[in-house]
Amino acid sequence: MYRAVAWKACHDHLPLDDDAVVSALSREAQIEQDALGIRIDGHDVTRDIRTPAIDQAAAQVARLPGVRAVLVARQRAMGAGGVVMEGRDIGTVVFPDANVKVYLDASAEERARRRMADAAHTASGTGDVARVQDAMAARDRSDSTRPVAPLTLAPDAVYLDTTELDADGVFAQVVTLVRRTQNEPDTGPASS
Repeated sequence: MYRAVAWKACHDHLPLDDDAVVSALSREAQIEQDALGIRIDGHDVTRDIRTPAIDQAAAQVARLPGVRAVLVARQRAMGAGGVVMEGRDIGTVVFPDANVKVYLDASAEERARRRMADAAHTASGTGDVARVQDAMAARDRSDSTRPVAPLTLAPDAVYLDTTELDADGVFAQVVTLVRRTQNEPDTGPASS
């Protein structure tokens, strides 16, 4: 959602540091997300929001308290009745009472490698792993130090280092954790 709002603000040439303007945008925008991707006000932005420029814009937008209030309310509404959701403040701010919280992490090198494998990022010409790693570290610092809803590990979250895991391995570990939390038998790998 933050990436979509950042994309729309950039698309509409709005100042990313103006909380009132970007909050109004986030309130009024139609944001749709489904298995096909994400759209804002009818624009399919599934690929467009995964670029280094939008990484930076989303970090700016995420620091705005008014935008956070609007988007947290939207996320809570989406999660009414149960949801699987990811984000940098989902377990600490959006759903602090969630039944299962997992803090996924990986080494800085692995995160940069994964980002480089993302076609949207490599298409933008940032082919230097060190530069990608530095940009990701800057985003982490920004998100960890923002005054509202900083990125932090929830005290009751399970920390999972995914450095040595592929996506299927991460999925299997999370499903096992959920089954344990829900007192369900672990029947082996789940299908995705």
